[in-house]
Amino acid sequence: MKNVTRLCSSKPTVTVNGRYPGPTIYAREDDTLLIKVVNHVKYNVSIHWHGVRQVRTGWADGPAYITSVHSSQVKSTYNYTLTGQRGTLWWHAHILWLRATVHGAIVILPKRGVPYPFPKPDHEKVIVLAEWWKSDTENVINEAIKSGLAPNVSDAHMINGHSGPVKNCPSQGYKLSVRNGKTYLLRLVNAALNEELFFKVAGHLLTVVEVDAVYVKPFKTDTILIAPGQTTNVLLTTSKSAGKYLVTASPFMDSPIAVDNVTATATVHYSGTLSSSPTTLTIPPPQNATFVANNFTNSLRSLNSKKYPALVPTTIDHHLFFTVGLGLNPCPTCKAGNGSVVASINNVTFTMPKIALLPAHYFNISGVFTTDFPKNPPHVFNYSGGSVTNMATDSGTKLYKLPYNATVQLVLQDTGIIAPENHPIHLHGFNFFEVGRGLGNFNSKKDPNNFNLVDPVERNTIGVPSGGWVVIRFRADNPGVWFMHCHLEVHTTWGLKMAFLVENGKGPNQSILPPPKDLPKC
Repeated sequence: MKNVTRLCSSKPTVTVNGRYPGPTIYAREDDTLLIKVVNHVKYNVSIHWHGVRQVRTGWADGPAYITSVHSSQVKSTYNYTLTGQRGTLWWHAHILWLRATVHGAIVILPKRGVPYPFPKPDHEKVIVLAEWWKSDTENVINEAIKSGLAPNVSDAHMINGHSGPVKNCPSQGYKLSVRNGKTYLLRLVNAALNEELFFKVAGHLLTVVEVDAVYVKPFKTDTILIAPGQTTNVLLTTSKSAGKYLVTASPFMDSPIAVDNVTATATVHYSGTLSSSPTTLTIPPPQNATFVANNFTNSLRSLNSKKYPALVPTTIDHHLFFTVGLGLNPCPTCKAGNGSVVASINNVTFTMPKIALLPAHYFNISGVFTTDFPKNPPHVFNYSGGSVTNMATDSGTKLYKLPYNATVQLVLQDTGIIAPENHPIHLHGFNFFEVGRGLGNFNSKKDPNNFNLVDPVERNTIGVPSGGWVVIRFRADNPGVWFMHCHLEVHTTWGLKMAFLVENGKGPNQSILPPPKDLPKC
């Protein structure tokens, strides 16, 4: 714990090595990392290495009660290899709401002597976007669970741990010092709990070169859209001779749902510019700027070069259709009176087990989970449109089983129950290709005709559009138990989560490695 002062008020805060945001981990493609985590706080803590494939090393993946019970130990060691990955990823706590402050970047450099597939930048900077609550975030969510209602929104957004001046508090913003005529690679991470963010730099275009540690076809834009869990690398060319230029991080929400509407600000400060010089301003997009968001998302394409091909599965073994959205379950103790808000996939609100799923699978412990997660919605209705009379959900610890190397097509369909909303869905253990997206209800006869199977963007976290759908494809070539959930923390808490059980293939190289010797006993 460390007392941290932000927005002119202090609170005891869970930090890593006393830092907020936490330290950046630097490594190279194919490096093996050995990370010792020592816990000095009252909470159980487990750390997830977001976007790391964890090939056959699910034990180190980190989501509490899914792959690890690392959490309650005083000391634990995470041992994994960055197999065939290079780019920006990140790490964060994966239990309770602790990731609000327990997070940091992972920078995976290419192997020595291997160039970037874009002009080499002169400098690199990590930019972590986040949210800040003046109150204890654990109290925020606990109060919400008691009431059955949505939690209080954050008090400000953060750029590298600073909000910039906000109402009633003239706090300093983050300053990015630059020299003119140079190229800077900005490694953006959205570590916010519940909000998609727009990112802009006044007077400068940004060239997008990578998302979620996968190279993309470069394109220029003045506005980046980045959802919680996502990372984006952009090139900033310092084309001005001097000056100070405003940087903004502001929320994107195109549904009638409350968000923190405080814009975080920082400054790009050219060397030789007086600090008293006026700052060139920029106006963030409107909060509900769906057009700006779509424009960005639709520009993303895999590089799909000879060296970095897009290996999109073209024949599919498992066709899955998952609805994602909210519901309302009876709650006699809730203050709200009309029930408690929940979230679900295919109408299943996921129940976290008492024994972690991966050990239960590996050691054949019965009674922990079932493998009957529905491959289609149990009720067919106008998903994105009209209201339904019964908003209740089922609950259970249900997994979907996949044979090793099976190819999967998964339709993720938003529902309009309570409210349509954009859901950034994160799959552990895999990257996947986004082959299509659209508004309204997915049409299995017409929509596949417009799929992009040549150079679709490859990522680990995808935004399901409000009142719409997205289709992803992946190959289940990583044995283990892999969590899939909404990266809006409030929806994860409410149950918008499930897991895939990928069976071992033939022989040792297609099987889960044995657990580490220090794996805690459940």
